[in-house]
Amino acid sequence: MFGGACSEQLLNPMADHRQPRERAYRPSDFYADGLAMRAPPAGTVPRERRTMNPTLTTGIISYNPQLAPNGERVARYASKIPLPVTPALMALGRKRYDITCGTCHGPLGDGDSIVAKQMSLRPPPSLHLYADRAPGYIFEVATRGFGLMGSYAAELTVEERWAVVAYIRALQVSQNAPVGSLPADARRQLEQEKP
Repeated sequence: MFGGACSEQLLNPMADHRQPRERAYRPSDFYADGLAMRAPPAGTVPRERRTMNPTLTTGIISYNPQLAPNGERVARYASKIPLPVTPALMALGRKRYDITCGTCHGPLGDGDSIVAKQMSLRPPPSLHLYADRAPGYIFEVATRGFGLMGSYAAELTVEERWAVVAYIRALQVSQNAPVGSLPADARRQLEQEKP
């Protein structure tokens, strides 16, 4: 009844992992041109980001014709968030900020968090220092990363990244708003909460 388990013939459940295949970026004897990586067939439809508006997916409008002194291209960033800023977008931005950004940059965006206190080499900066930067710049930083911060493109969709940018803008305004710009009822509440 269980004789198959004691057989000398070994089963290979991982046979698919040893199939003949080409490795990316390596030469191939299989194809006449010697390349392992193949171009997509004519008429293939590209996926998501290539079909979208490039400003929406990159935060960049264009590049300046002059190069920077270090030889790099200088981007012209989107000066406005290219999605309608609705309460739903702001709620999404807050949720995703709290999960992915707030752990390091703090709930108020001021760089004060438990994680930041453990980062003695270079703590996360206050996002309020970047209030003068275009929304497209913040989007690009979330997409590509900057300094010690890695890219969040895999964790956040394009819409979520713009939602986070909108929420960061709201944090920047909320933390630097003069009391006189508040509605009367909010001013009264603030006065009551004053120590």
